[in-house]
Amino acid sequence: MVSIRINGQPAQGEAGSTLLEVARNAGVSIPTLCHHEALPPLGSCRLCLVEISGGGRPGLVASCSYPVQEGLVVETHSARVLRARRLVVELLLARCPQVPRLQELAEELGVSASRFPAEEHDCILCGLCVRACQELGLSSIGFVNRGAEREVTTPFRKPSEVCLGCGVCAHICPVQTVEMEEEDHSRWMKSWNTRLPLQKCSSCGKYFSTEKQLLYLKERVALPEEVFQLCQTCRKKALLRNLAAIPSR
Repeated sequence: MVSIRINGQPAQGEAGSTLLEVARNAGVSIPTLCHHEALPPLGSCRLCLVEISGGGRPGLVASCSYPVQEGLVVETHSARVLRARRLVVELLLARCPQVPRLQELAEELGVSASRFPAEEHDCILCGLCVRACQELGLSSIGFVNRGAEREVTTPFRKPSEVCLGCGVCAHICPVQTVEMEEEDHSRWMKSWNTRLPLQKCSSCGKYFSTEKQLLYLKERVALPEEVFQLCQTCRKKALLRNLAAIPSR
């Protein structure tokens, strides 16, 4: 175990863990936007900055990617840290002034308004949706253009041929920008201009998952065929029936 101090209090973490992980395990709150436990750290949003000293080079570091080191002294809410976070939120708020999550962060940090010219975007370009899709081996969306024109979209902005309609991009988005709707027995990935047909539950008739998503799972998970024909509710009922049918000893 590696011993450090966070806000004057002793804390320990396993070698290879990050400052963010150790801090959260110790009950210390550090805001993040581009971080997700299921993905490797990136440190692009800079909202998780903390101030370190006592080991290594002192200064501000991204806690989501900085590894713990013996003897580190960490301040998560120093004046320097708060100034940096306020600036980050100001820049994001200027880009996406109507995003509720950014408005909440601004209020928490005491940012009443951004000093920078306002734009009208709703994506903060954190890259979580892109990285999550890559982890699935799909890459149905990605970054295009540079600078002020940078955005996340499908190749050539056309309906994606590889999107599963699994909704991971929508669920992982920290500002709930990715739009996904279900209508007419299909899932409409509105942000990516992609529509996929839904599978009908063979038991209750409910439309529950896209056909492409179920095919993707069939190729990777060794389960009976009937499992993929049932919605989550009916799957649980079937499991309970099977368990109840097992003779007791």
